[in-house]
Amino acid sequence: MGLRVIEGGLAARVAKPADLADGQMPSREDVLLEAERRIRSTGYETWRNRETLTGAPVPREIRYLAMQIGYAADAIGRLADIPADFRSDFYWPA
Repeated sequence: MGLRVIEGGLAARVAKPADLADGQMPSREDVLLEAERRIRSTGYETWRNRETLTGAPVPREIRYLAMQIGYAADAIGRLADIPADFRSDFYWPA
Protein backbone atom coordinates (compact mmCIF):
# COMPACT_ATOMS: atom_id res chain seq x y z
CA MET A 1 0.00 0.00 0.00
CA GLY A 2 1.45 3.35 -1.02
CA LEU A 3 0.79 6.48 0.97
CA ARG A 4 0.97 9.99 -0.33
CA VAL A 5 0.19 13.45 0.93
CA ILE A 6 -2.90 14.93 -0.64
CA GLU A 7 -2.61 18.64 -1.27
CA GLY A 8 -5.68 20.79 -0.99
CA GLY A 9 -8.57 21.27 1.36
CA LEU A 10 -7.63 22.57 4.79
CA ALA A 11 -4.00 21.53 4.31
CA ALA A 12 -3.66 24.10 1.53
CA ARG A 13 -4.70 26.92 3.84
CA VAL A 14 -1.52 28.52 5.02
CA ALA A 15 -1.57 30.70 8.09
CA LYS A 16 -0.46 34.14 7.00
CA PRO A 17 -0.09 37.05 9.37
CA ALA A 18 -2.94 39.46 8.81
CA ASP A 19 -1.96 42.93 7.78
CA LEU A 20 -3.78 45.11 10.25
CA ALA A 21 -4.73 48.62 9.22
CA ASP A 22 -3.64 51.45 11.46
CA GLY A 23 -5.83 51.51 14.55
CA GLN A 24 -7.43 48.14 13.82
CA MET A 25 -7.40 45.76 16.75
CA PRO A 26 -6.35 42.14 16.19
CA SER A 27 -9.05 39.49 16.49
CA ARG A 28 -9.12 36.05 18.08
CA GLU A 29 -8.80 34.59 14.57
CA ASP A 30 -5.51 36.46 14.08
CA VAL A 31 -4.19 34.97 17.32
CA LEU A 32 -5.26 31.45 16.30
CA LEU A 33 -3.54 31.84 12.93
CA GLU A 34 -0.33 32.88 14.70
CA ALA A 35 -0.60 29.85 16.98
CA GLU A 36 -1.13 27.58 13.97
CA ARG A 37 1.95 29.08 12.30
CA ARG A 38 4.05 28.49 15.41
CA ILE A 39 2.85 24.90 15.80
CA ARG A 40 3.58 24.18 12.14
CA SER A 41 7.10 25.56 12.57
CA THR A 42 7.78 22.93 15.26
CA GLY A 43 7.07 20.12 12.79
CA TYR A 44 4.26 18.83 15.01
CA GLU A 45 2.11 17.80 12.07
CA THR A 46 4.85 15.54 10.70
CA TRP A 47 5.42 13.96 14.11
CA ARG A 48 1.67 13.47 14.57
CA ASN A 49 1.36 11.78 11.17
CA ARG A 50 4.28 9.51 12.04
CA GLU A 51 2.59 8.58 15.30
CA THR A 52 -0.63 7.74 13.47
CA LEU A 53 1.13 5.56 10.90
CA THR A 54 3.79 3.83 12.97
CA GLY A 55 2.61 4.13 16.55
CA ALA A 56 5.87 5.82 17.57
CA PRO A 57 4.87 8.62 19.96
CA VAL A 58 5.41 12.30 19.31
CA PRO A 59 8.42 13.43 21.35
CA ARG A 60 7.31 14.80 24.69
CA GLU A 61 9.01 18.16 24.13
CA ILE A 62 7.19 18.71 20.82
CA ARG A 63 3.82 17.60 22.27
CA TYR A 64 4.18 19.90 25.30
CA LEU A 65 5.32 22.85 23.20
CA ALA A 66 2.27 22.48 20.93
CA MET A 67 0.05 22.25 24.02
CA GLN A 68 1.66 25.37 25.53
CA ILE A 69 1.22 27.31 22.28
CA GLY A 70 -2.45 26.32 22.19
CA TYR A 71 -2.87 27.43 25.80
CA ALA A 72 -1.17 30.77 25.10
CA ALA A 73 -3.38 31.33 22.05
CA ASP A 74 -6.52 30.69 24.12
CA ALA A 75 -5.32 33.05 26.85
CA ILE A 76 -4.38 35.84 24.42
CA GLY A 77 -7.57 35.36 22.42
CA ARG A 78 -9.72 35.78 25.53
CA LEU A 79 -8.26 39.15 26.44
CA ALA A 80 -10.69 42.05 26.13
CA ASP A 81 -8.01 44.05 24.31
CA ILE A 82 -5.61 41.82 22.38
CA PRO A 83 -2.20 43.53 22.25
CA ALA A 84 -1.24 44.86 18.82
CA ASP A 85 2.14 43.14 19.15
CA PHE A 86 0.64 39.71 19.99
CA ARG A 87 3.02 38.08 17.47
CA SER A 88 5.98 39.04 19.65
CA ASP A 89 7.90 36.12 21.17
CA PHE A 90 7.24 37.72 24.55
CA TYR A 91 3.71 36.26 24.56
CA TRP A 92 4.54 32.77 23.30
CA PRO A 93 6.45 29.81 24.78
CA ALA A 94 9.89 29.11 23.37
